[in-house]
Amino acid sequence: MLEVTAQSDPELDTADTVDGPHLWYTASRYLALLVAWVATSGSLFFSEVLHWIPCSLCWYQRILMYPLSVVLAVGLWRRDPKMHTYVLPFTLAGAAVALYHYMIQKSDWLAPPVCSVGVPCTVDYINWLGFITIPFLALTAFLLINILVLIAATFTGEPDIDTAVQAAPAWRLDAGRIAVVVIIVGVVLAFVAGAQFV
Repeated sequence: MLEVTAQSDPELDTADTVDGPHLWYTASRYLALLVAWVATSGSLFFSEVLHWIPCSLCWYQRILMYPLSVVLAVGLWRRDPKMHTYVLPFTLAGAAVALYHYMIQKSDWLAPPVCSVGVPCTVDYINWLGFITIPFLALTAFLLINILVLIAATFTGEPDIDTAVQAAPAWRLDAGRIAVVVIIVGVVLAFVAGAQFV
């Protein structure tokens, strides 16, 4: 008589865990994608719905944020564990530009740049609580993405993460791709709904 014993495959057990490093690795990458899409949609909302003209420094921040929305989505879709290597240059440069922009708005320490076209870079379209401006929001988004990607990078290369990614069942990989689509579609739908009420 053939005896069937229930043996546990350690690789699949690792892939199915939802705690520890694997949770931090996965959650931080998806949160980074969410932040990038919210920041991108928010900047488009300000310019396309509220008709606020971006200054030159705002354009530089957009040039660094918009690709992040796509790069993070593609990196998650492909399950690239080294995604941080091509995301961090954008986030670090974007944070530097946003910090400079915020400093020229809120202090006299730096001389403002001469904006050749459009509005001056010192214009505050919003000034919530006396310190939250559009460059502050951009700086926050860049720093959040930076921190979240660095959290994921901290766990990249650990045996349980690498094993989990390689040995994950097909349904789990599809769920990750569905999450990418849900984040993007959800933010776009929120943008469209918000535009209808303004």
